[in-house]
Amino acid sequence: MSGVVSSDERFMAAAIRLCRRNLGLTSTNPSVACLIVKDDVIVGSAVTAPGGRPHAETQALAMAGDAARGAIAYVTLEPCSHHGKTPPCADALIASGIARVVVAVTDPDERVAGRGLAMLRDAGIVVETGLLEMEGKAALSAYLTRQTKKRPYVTLKLAVSADGMLGRLGTGQVAITGPGSRGQVHVLRAETDAILVGIGTALADDPELTCRLPGLENRSPVRIVLDPRLELPPISKLAQTALLVPVIVVTAKDGKDDPAFAARQDALKTLGVEVLICDPRRLEALLTALATRGISSLLVEGGARTAQSFLDAELVDRILLFNGAGTLGKDGVESPCVSGQMPAGFSLRGTARYGADIFEEYERDE
Repeated sequence: MSGVVSSDERFMAAAIRLCRRNLGLTSTNPSVACLIVKDDVIVGSAVTAPGGRPHAETQALAMAGDAARGAIAYVTLEPCSHHGKTPPCADALIASGIARVVVAVTDPDERVAGRGLAMLRDAGIVVETGLLEMEGKAALSAYLTRQTKKRPYVTLKLAVSADGMLGRLGTGQVAITGPGSRGQVHVLRAETDAILVGIGTALADDPELTCRLPGLENRSPVRIVLDPRLELPPISKLAQTALLVPVIVVTAKDGKDDPAFAARQDALKTLGVEVLICDPRRLEALLTALATRGISSLLVEGGARTAQSFLDAELVDRILLFNGAGTLGKDGVESPCVSGQMPAGFSLRGTARYGADIFEEYERDE
């Protein structure tokens, strides 16, 4: 392997790490990173800003200034070529005098889809694509799924006891994993657009579903509850905090012909809860509706029934299994997935240890 290729991979790997910084914060835009490198030194670096603008390329070019002329730009996703609320990033790269652009992933957005690369090449810039493409696609999986499948990228998270249980009937929350695993789950929440549970979990556990790691409290995802009969209590933690972190309750009907239902609906709305009329059993339609709102990543943390429903609908892209060391016994609720027994079509991608817990990551085969 030549020194140039090695250098390219090193800088692209750094860009991919950087792009993860703002996952879950960039609204409908992807979290993209750009490094401007001259004489093997980074002279500009940026990631898509919270809210989605400004884009990474324009920020990195501004940091580099005149040093951008003749430099190399490493970008995790193809620079945009269309005029939206901001001019195309491809134009900014051309105007800066960049000599070479290296891209990890081509943008499937029909407004781009190779046009950004063509603009750069037509301007005489050397363009190379596909460097660390697999790693780039993993970092951009949420955006790419929303673009190609018109739904969010769905991650199913399960904490499973040594005897294959998710919890114990009638006892509310049960600590299955240790603090290391729980900390990782909060990091996952911070990187995700929305988190979903079923009403059974909401009633049994009364969860907050927020990110509570110091410094990341403002990165809590939108919270979604599948609630066919609109049973979420107004006194629940979710309802009581809806004005601080958005809550969407998905229910099957409105209250036009049911005064009691309408009263529950009004009570929740008064607290800031959004009531979305969409049959919770039609998960594909729900995910499409969420995608139109700009939700690109969804973390499913519900109980066994909710987990199984997503698996049955073949809407899970990744399964994260946190395996605890203790057992729950005969009163436990069985997990639909346990270590070594994944649904067909999923492969193990990685493992880790957090204290006494074993973590496993499975991903759907392409």
